[in-house]
Amino acid sequence: MFIDTHCHFNFPAFVTDLNNSISRIQQAKIASLIIPAVSVDHFSQILKLTEQYDELYAALGLHPIYQHSHADLEKLSDIVSTSPNKLVAIGEIGLDRYDISVDWQQQLTFFRAQLALAKRYELPVLIHSRKTHDVIYHELHQANLPCRGVIHGFSGSYQQAMQFINLGYYIGVGGVISYARANKTRHTIAKLPLESLVLETDAPDMPLSGRQGQINRPENIVDIFNILCQLRPENSKQIARTILTNTLTLFNRINKMKIQNQIHY
Repeated sequence: MFIDTHCHFNFPAFVTDLNNSISRIQQAKIASLIIPAVSVDHFSQILKLTEQYDELYAALGLHPIYQHSHADLEKLSDIVSTSPNKLVAIGEIGLDRYDISVDWQQQLTFFRAQLALAKRYELPVLIHSRKTHDVIYHELHQANLPCRGVIHGFSGSYQQAMQFINLGYYIGVGGVISYARANKTRHTIAKLPLESLVLETDAPDMPLSGRQGQINRPENIVDIFNILCQLRPENSKQIARTILTNTLTLFNRINKMKIQNQIHY
C-alpha cells in the first residue's frame, strides 16, 4: 500500500472526472493521499473532498509564491483551531527564491506565522524550498516543531538532506529521481537513511522522465517507488514497509487501522 504525501488532487486535472480519479488511485493501491493547499481559496474545496472520500486527507497552508493577506492567515488559523477531522498537516508552506518577483520579507513573515501555527496545534508541515535550504534549515531549527514534517521535492545535496534529517524531518521522494541527469539527487536518495524517506508525486506537476508535457498523476507513485527500489540496497518489501511506517508515524492523524486492514485483506 502506498501513501502519496503531496498531491494537488483538488486541481482540475482530477476533480473534473473525480470518480475516475478515485478509481485509478484505488487500483494503484494508494491507501491515502494528502492534498496540500496553496491559497485560502482552496481550503473549503479540499476539506469537502476529504469528507467525501476515505482515501483523502488535507493539509492547509499558504504557498510562498502566491500573494496572501493577513486575513488569509487569520482564516487559516481559525480553521485549524476547529481541528477538522481529516486535517493532518500545515502545508504547502515555505520559501522560494526562484521567482524574485515575490516579496521576500512577506514570505518570511507568512512562513514563520505558519510554523508557529503548526507548533501550537502539533501538526507536521509540508515544506516548499527552492534555493532556500540554508534559510529553511535555520527557521526550522529556531521553530523547534514537535511534529516536524517533510522537505517536499528535495533536490539538494546529501549534506543538506542530512541537516534536515538530523532535525527530525523527512525527505520527500518524487519524480525527480526518474531523471538520469539528476545524478546528485539520485545519489543522495540512494544513501540517505531509509527511515527518513516518504513518497510523493506533486501531481499534476513534476512529471516523470519521458512523460514531460503530460499530466502527472498520483498513481505514478508506483513508478517512483520502483525507481527508488532500483537506487536503494534494501529489497522492495523492506522499502515499502519502512516508508509506510515513516509516513504513518509522521502523519499520525491518518487512519492507521483502515490501512492495516487493507494490507491484511
